[in-house]
Amino acid sequence: MAPIPSTTTAVRTDTSASSDELVVAGRPLREVLEMPILAGARVLAGHQGLRRTVERLNVMEVPDIEPWVKPHEFLLTTAYPLRDRPEELPSLIAHLDEAGLAGIGIKLGRYLDALPPEVLQVADERGFPIVQLPDDVGFDEILNEVLTGILNRQAEELARNQRIHRAFLQLVLQGQGLEALGRDLAGLLDVPTAIVADDGTVLASANLADLDLAVVPATLQRSGGGVTIGELELPAVAVPILAGARRHGHVVALGVDELAPGDRAALESAATVAALTLTKEAEVQAVEDKYRSDLVHDLLRPIDDPDDIRRRARGFGWDLDRRLIALVLRLDDAPDPVVPDEVTRRPPITPTIRHLVTARDPEAAVVQFSHEVVVITRAFDDPDGRRDARRFVQRLLDETERTIGLSASAGLSRPVTELEDIADAYDQASRARAIGRDVQGRGAVAHFDELGAYRVLSLVDDRSELDAFAAEVLGELVEDTTTAADLRQTLQVLLEAGGNVAEAARRLHFHYNTLRYRIDKLSTIVGPFTTDARVRLDVHLALLVRAMRGVDERRRR
Repeated sequence: MAPIPSTTTAVRTDTSASSDELVVAGRPLREVLEMPILAGARVLAGHQGLRRTVERLNVMEVPDIEPWVKPHEFLLTTAYPLRDRPEELPSLIAHLDEAGLAGIGIKLGRYLDALPPEVLQVADERGFPIVQLPDDVGFDEILNEVLTGILNRQAEELARNQRIHRAFLQLVLQGQGLEALGRDLAGLLDVPTAIVADDGTVLASANLADLDLAVVPATLQRSGGGVTIGELELPAVAVPILAGARRHGHVVALGVDELAPGDRAALESAATVAALTLTKEAEVQAVEDKYRSDLVHDLLRPIDDPDDIRRRARGFGWDLDRRLIALVLRLDDAPDPVVPDEVTRRPPITPTIRHLVTARDPEAAVVQFSHEVVVITRAFDDPDGRRDARRFVQRLLDETERTIGLSASAGLSRPVTELEDIADAYDQASRARAIGRDVQGRGAVAHFDELGAYRVLSLVDDRSELDAFAAEVLGELVEDTTTAADLRQTLQVLLEAGGNVAEAARRLHFHYNTLRYRIDKLSTIVGPFTTDARVRLDVHLALLVRAMRGVDERRRR
C-alpha cells in the first residue's frame, strides 16, 4: 500500500462575503500557542510571523510534504522524515513560507536534537514561525484541542455576527436610516465611522469628533489605503456598498488600518444593510419623482383646476403662490430630442441640484425630465436679482460637473407671480438655455431678459422661414465653409465696430487696405451694408439667425 502523504484536519473559515455569509477567519498563531495544550511550546524563530492565521492543521509524515500542504496550515512534525537530511531544512522552510503556511511545530530530541542555525536564520528572515512542541503532548491531542478551539471561536463569531446582522436589519425594519446604522456601528467597533456615497458625499457619520476635526465634513475622498478629509489624511478600512452590480458607496471605519476579523464582518454586515436602505430609498424616490414630474407637466399645460394643483404641490412641500422664477438645466451632451415623460436617474442630476436648491429655498420644486432638470423656486429679490440668480445657477452647473463629470447649460426666466404663468416662465427658461447653449457654447448661463434680438427671433415658430431669410440676405455666406465663416466673422466685427474700418482692422489684425478689399467683396454679396441702414439691419438679423442654428424643437415641449 502506498504511504499516506499527510494527515490533514481542517475547518473552513474563509466563507465568501455575500449577503447571507459572513467572513469568519481562523485564529492567529499567537493565540493558538496560548492554548493549555501548548503551554510548554517555545518559539525558536520567526517571532514576527505569529500574527499568521491558523485555519487547519497538518501532520508531516513524508519528506516531500510541499505538494500536500495548503495556505494557513500549522504543520506538525517529529522531524522523522528529515532525520537523515537536515541540510534540506532551510529550503523546506522557504518552500513552506512561499506556500502560505502559518508555521511549523517540531518535536525535538527523538529524531533531531536541534535545528541548524541556518534554518533559524531563514525562518527569522522570512518571519516564518518555528515552534518547539512539548515532548509530553501527542499530535492527536494538539489536533483535537486546537481544532476545537477554532470551531468554538468560529461558532462564537458566527453567533456574534448574526446578532449584529439582525440588529442592523431591525434598524431598516423600524424605518431608521443610515444615521442610526452608522451610530450603532461606531459604538460596536469603538472607532469613528462614515457611510459615504460614490461621489464622496458623507451620507451618515458617527464619532467623528474623536478625530479632532474642526467641522463635520460634507465630503470624504478615498486615497490609497485611507481617506482624505480636507487637508487631513487618515488610515481607514472601507467596504463597498453593493446592490447587484451597482455600487452605492462605502462604509468606512476611520483612523484604523486594520480590523479584527469579527469587526471586519460587522463592517461588511453594515454595508449589506446600507445597500438595502439605499436601494429602498432610491425606489421610493423614483416613485415620488414620477409623481413630481407629472405635477410639473400639468403646470406646463392649461390649468383646469388650480386648487388641485396647489393641493398636490403642498403634498410635496412646494409653495407655488409667491414670486417665482423657473430654471432649466440640461446636459450639454444629452440625446436629442428629449422625451418629456421620460424620468431617469442616470446620470443622477437631480440629487445634486435638489440639495443646493432646497438649501436656499426648502419649498422649491425640483424635477427631472430625462437629461433636463426643471427648478421652480423663489425669485431673487436682491437689488440685482438677475446677477444673483446667474451666480446661483453657475454654482449648480459647477457642482453638477464636479459630481457627475458632465457639463450642463442653464436658462433663467423672468419672475412670475401667478400659478398660471409658470408655464410661460418655463418656456422662457427653456428658450434662454437653448439659445445660450448655441450662441455661447457649453456650460452657458443665459437669462431670458438678456437675449436681446435673439429673444424676438426665438418667438418665430417657423424655423424654415428664419433659415430662408438668412439665406436670402447672406447668400453664399450662409454656407458651412471655411471661407464663408471667415467672411461672416469680418462682417460681424464690422457691425460691432459701428462701421469704423480702422477699429475693425485693429480687432481683426488686418491691414487697413486688406479690410477695404474685404468690405468691397462683402458689399457685392449682401449689398451696401456700410451705407444703407436697412441692409445693415437685415445683415445683422441674418447673422443672429445663423448663430442660432441648432435652436430648434428642443426649446419647445
